[in-house]
Amino acid sequence: MQEKKAYEYAVIRLVPQVEREEFLNVGVILYAASSKFLQVKFHINEQRLRAFFGNLDINEIQKYLESFERICKGGKDAGPLGELPTPQRFRWLSATRSTIVQLSKVHTGLTTDPAEKLLQLFEQLVLEPV
Repeated sequence: MQEKKAYEYAVIRLVPQVEREEFLNVGVILYAASSKFLQVKFHINEQRLRAFFGNLDINEIQKYLESFERICKGGKDAGPLGELPTPQRFRWLSATRSTIVQLSKVHTGLTTDPAEKLLQLFEQLVLEPV
């Protein structure tokens, strides 16, 4: 049996009108230090977002979330943030911000498979029930 290892995650939320404190979950970012795992998974349901928030620039939101992917992967394509060590990239991505894309508080858990846990959290916290 594989040993369970600690992970941290935060939910990515779209908050179009910060003053209203309304949001929709659009993704999850997961970091597992012992596995050197840092990935994000997101989904923009354009119809749902427009129903809740009207005229959003979906392309701008898409680009913002794609930058999360680049930063998670690291390297020069992610700019100066991509050059930071993995723990610092996760801390930067999960930091409190007051923009249209925000993250929940960081939560922790144990898993044997960070990639599978990311998928489970994504399905549970982002995708609508079928």
